[in-house]
Amino acid sequence: MEVEVNYRVIYGDTDCGGVMYYANYLKLFEIGRTELIRALGITYKEVEEKYGIFLPVVESFVKYKASAFYDDLLTIKAQITELKPYKVKFSCEIWREKELLVEGYTLHVPLKAGKVVRFPKEVYQILEKGLVKEEK
Repeated sequence: MEVEVNYRVIYGDTDCGGVMYYANYLKLFEIGRTELIRALGITYKEVEEKYGIFLPVVESFVKYKASAFYDDLLTIKAQITELKPYKVKFSCEIWREKELLVEGYTLHVPLKAGKVVRFPKEVYQILEKGLVKEEK
């Protein structure tokens, strides 16, 4: 499963030259994974409140291919490319029309009371519905 979310680059996302600031792509990754989880039938908020776990980022990777600019309409594509009892990997691509601008991933672990734990069975099964094989 892959979700696509549109995002318009706002002035606050850019530097003085109108180029999107490099760290803001991670914000777009977050938008993509949040909407992917929602499309699977659960929200981050529910994971935190119902199951008492948090999913902090423990690793991230971003490969920049081209810049986005103020007022560009971008498409965020997100998918789950790895799932284990103790971690989940969300891969993301940022496109402007037919041009791939950025690709990368974030790796998350389930955390409860400051300790890494296994995903609750129900959460794991929901995430598993969205798992795709990584082609790279």
